[in-house]
Amino acid sequence: MESLLYFIFWGGLIFLLMRFGCGAHVMGHGHGQPGEHGKDALPNAEPLRWVPPETDVDPVCGKTVHTDRAKSAVHEGTVYYFCSRECRELFEAAPQLYPDPGADHHPRQEEHSHG
Repeated sequence: MESLLYFIFWGGLIFLLMRFGCGAHVMGHGHGQPGEHGKDALPNAEPLRWVPPETDVDPVCGKTVHTDRAKSAVHEGTVYYFCSRECRELFEAAPQLYPDPGADHHPRQEEHSHG
């Protein structure tokens, strides 16, 4: 009998915490409600999306490439664009051999998403 009361007490407590307390976000309660998480966010704010530059320089061969037609790869959070699959494969095999884009590489541009 004592063990039954033990499970009822702790099971009820866990249920209440998950439903109304600190675990409510796990169960999806309260999302999208004014005054809840993200109350500092703008009401009609659209999510940001990354927009690539129109052109960039292939770090392997130094050619200028149009990013919409280029092969791309991501290394340590930076997007690199290549003129060909071969240049991309050379870079991916040993990225440390190629200069850090730093000043030469275009910084990420962000704009509001419209769709």
